[in-house]
Amino acid sequence: MKIIRGLWNRLHQPAAGEDAPGCALTIGNFDGVHRGHQAMLALLINEAKHRGVPSCVMTFEPHPRDYFAAVHHKPDLAPARIATLRDKLEELRRCGVDQCVVLPFNARLASQQPQAFIQDILVKALGVKYVLVGDDFRFGSQRAGDYAMLDAAGSSLGFDVARMQSYEVHGTRVSSSAVREALAAGDMERVAALLGRPFSISGHVVHGRKLGRQLAESRPGAGDGFRTLNLRFSHWKPAASGIFAVRVHGLGDNPLHGVANLGVRPSLDPDDVNGGRVLLETHCLDWPAELATRLPGGEAYGKIIRVELLHKLHDELKYDGLDALTRGIAKDCDDARAFFASLHAQTHRQTTRDRI
Repeated sequence: MKIIRGLWNRLHQPAAGEDAPGCALTIGNFDGVHRGHQAMLALLINEAKHRGVPSCVMTFEPHPRDYFAAVHHKPDLAPARIATLRDKLEELRRCGVDQCVVLPFNARLASQQPQAFIQDILVKALGVKYVLVGDDFRFGSQRAGDYAMLDAAGSSLGFDVARMQSYEVHGTRVSSSAVREALAAGDMERVAALLGRPFSISGHVVHGRKLGRQLAESRPGAGDGFRTLNLRFSHWKPAASGIFAVRVHGLGDNPLHGVANLGVRPSLDPDDVNGGRVLLETHCLDWPAELATRLPGGEAYGKIIRVELLHKLHDELKYDGLDALTRGIAKDCDDARAFFASLHAQTHRQTTRDRI
C-alpha cells in the first residue's frame, strides 16, 4: 500500500495534457478499522476495480478531536484511541487498499471551507472518480459540508458519490465508539467480535527501566525474573488499560503466551525513564531458549512485535513496594497460564466435536 503524507505539494492546476492521478476514495478516521470499516473498504475496492483506478483512504493525524481538545485546552474532549497510526495503516493494507492519504489535521485544514476541500483536495490533488462516505459524514470548517453538498458537487464536477448505511452485528451498530466502550469495560470477546479479529498493538521494542532485573535480584532462583518487552505510545489516552493475558507475534515462528500491563504503571516512580507515559509492558510466560541465538544479545530491542490482548485480568493496581509488586506479577502470570489452559481445553473439545 502506498502511503501519501500530506497533499499540499500536489495542489496545482494540471498542465496541458496532464491529468490528476484519479482514485476511488473514502474519507474518515478509521480508528480500529472495525467490521463496519471493513465492509466499506470492500465496497470501495470493488468500485475502484470497476473504474480502473486505485482505491484510496483519506485519514487524519492527529484525530480531529485531538486537535480541538488541544486548541481549547480541554483534554477531556480528546477521544480514547483504539489504534496507533502504525496499526491503522497495517489493517488498511491487509484489507487490500491501494493507497492511503494521511492529512495532518491542523489549523489550515480545520478552517478550510467545504467547497475549497472539494476543489483543492478531492479534485485538484486527487482527481477523484468516486467518493464513498458513511451515513454521518461531515466535512469542512464547522462541519458545514454534508453528503448532499458532496453529491451536488460530484454531479457538477464529474465524480460519483455514494453513501453507506450503518453496519450491524447481532442488531448492534458497529462503530469506533462501540469498540471503545467494549475496551473500557475489558470485554475483549466483544471487542474481537466488533473488530473481526483480536485487539492488538504493535511497535518497536524500546528500553524500559530494567525493573524485571531488579525483581529477579530480589527473588533468588527466579532466573531472568520478569523481563518485559516494552512498547511506547505517542498518544496518552489509549482506549484500553489494565493487565491482560496476551499473545506475542514477531519473535519467532510461533506466537508466545504472555501477560501485559497497558497503562501508566502506578506502582512506579512517575519520574522513571519513561516519564510516566503510557507503556505496554509484556512478559512472555516462556522465553524459548532458541530466541537467545536469534536475537542480538538475547534481547528484542528494536524489533517490531505485535501483541494481541485476549483477556483482561484486572485493572492496574498500585503495589506497596517491590515485594508486593513481585507477588502481584507472579499471580498475574498464574492467572494468565490458567486462561490459556482453559482456552486450549475449549479448542480441544471443539476439535473433538468436529471430528465426531
